[in-house]
Amino acid sequence: MKIESIRKMSQTELAAEEMKLKKELFNLRFQHVTGQLENPLRMKELKKDIARVKTVMRENDLKAARE
Repeated sequence: MKIESIRKMSQTELAAEEMKLKKELFNLRFQHVTGQLENPLRMKELKKDIARVKTVMRENDLKAARE
């Protein structure tokens, strides 16, 4: 997921995207434990995407607090 597309989202869209990514990561962890995971690098990508979403959410919070 590109940071440009994340920055264009509203705060509610960011929260929804974060929940979606966390659910997907949860499912991938189960697949990993049971040995059914085909692409283990996807877990790393999801963690980075979650961090990007959280970073933009925090930036928006700080921006709103300054105004």
